[in-house]
Amino acid sequence: MSEHEQMAHEASARIAGAADLNALEAMRVEYLGKQGSISGLLKTLGKMSPDERQEKAPAIQSLRQTVADALTARKDELEAAELEARLATETLDLTLPAPAAPKGSVHPVSQVMDELAEIFADLGFAVATGPEIEDDWYNFTALNMPESHPARAMHDTFYFPDTAPKGGKMLLRTHTSPVQVRTMMAEGAPLRIIAPGRVYRSDSDATHTPMFHQIEGLVIDKGIHLGHLKWTLETFLKAFFETEDIVLRLRPSYFPFTEPSVEVDVGFAIENGKRILGGSGDEPGHGWMELLGSGMVNRRVIEFAGLDPDEWQGFAFGVGVDRLAMLKYGMDDLRAFFDGDTRWLSHYGFSPFDQPTLSAGVGAKA
Repeated sequence: MSEHEQMAHEASARIAGAADLNALEAMRVEYLGKQGSISGLLKTLGKMSPDERQEKAPAIQSLRQTVADALTARKDELEAAELEARLATETLDLTLPAPAAPKGSVHPVSQVMDELAEIFADLGFAVATGPEIEDDWYNFTALNMPESHPARAMHDTFYFPDTAPKGGKMLLRTHTSPVQVRTMMAEGAPLRIIAPGRVYRSDSDATHTPMFHQIEGLVIDKGIHLGHLKWTLETFLKAFFETEDIVLRLRPSYFPFTEPSVEVDVGFAIENGKRILGGSGDEPGHGWMELLGSGMVNRRVIEFAGLDPDEWQGFAFGVGVDRLAMLKYGMDDLRAFFDGDTRWLSHYGFSPFDQPTLSAGVGAKA
């Protein structure tokens, strides 16, 4: 037996007898580490002549491979034995509670959308939807805002370079009012719908974001007047804020798609530094807060939709869903709605299995 074969035999025997992984690692360093005995033999190859290297290199390489294979095999044996010992001694207490898993939540905007749809369903309103990428005929012209109309300057609009089918421009809708026109053209009258959805305007601060959520309502029928509008809004707000103590004030205003137009204010009081809806704004310590815009549908809008304004009348209203969520659930910065901060969502979000419900109907009292 050659010197290298003898060395391989002795190393393999020692490795096979290693008691644990620490002892095995010490042997690996002893033989194959930078200062190991086999590594030292490999370093001598560089000083040999080509003929001598050709003669001795295979034996040294074979020695190195034999030792490396023995180390790998013994390591696998020791690790398997260690795992088996752990499995034999460790137990799992099935009576312990499972660790808490991350839970999702319903975003306040989604929650409020559901609440609004439920309230207006009780009032006989259907939900209508439309495209978020609109052409300017539906977004402006059909709503009594031709190209030269100054009201177009009221909307900071995101335009696309594309040409619309009617020759205008394509844009991100600035309100959900185009849904009203599209639904009147498609379904005619009588009509009672709400149009919730995302809208877009170039604006950003604590109370404005480039994308926000809006819900608009539309009623088209015969003999409709402002009294119907006021009753609908009062009933809706009492159900949404879950209180009968809601007092509205209608102020004359201007919107190109309604005539007459009214801004709707709601009375509030200050409690602990926060606005609490309720009571008349004319009472001591109270005030009025502007909440939404509304009015009787302009005759020209009814004509654009293909209906006879001498036969059909109606009212429309619009309000920001995000604003309603802020008022009802005590939030003060609209930008947080879109930050995606899980801490904010866990605080203000709703459990999908335990959501507040308004299913008692619009007549339910708080």
